[in-house]
Amino acid sequence: MHEISLCLSTMELIEQQARQHGARRVTAVWLEIGALSCIEEQALRFSFASASRQTLAEGCQLHLNYQPARAWCWDCSTSVAVERHDAGCPHCGGHALRIESGESLRLKQLEVE
Repeated sequence: MHEISLCLSTMELIEQQARQHGARRVTAVWLEIGALSCIEEQALRFSFASASRQTLAEGCQLHLNYQPARAWCWDCSTSVAVERHDAGCPHCGGHALRIESGESLRLKQLEVE
């Protein structure tokens, strides 16, 4: 379960940003999850709740947004949407794809008091 290590790292960033801006409390967090990131939503929510205990973000609302994945097809020179790592190009059926986005977890926004 890599979600706990992702949440611990994310919590370090959240705490750093909140303190840097003089926040007393983090009330909401927005995370962007790439479609190819292999992150389980329920595991992420559980891990986030655990990682945020005794931090400025304890009890905050967690908002998750999903980012579609994009890949470059070398066969037809087109940027395409993909849903799986082993997907073929929806235009030409080729499998010479280079993933451009959609594999990450990003901290997008914080709401603080």
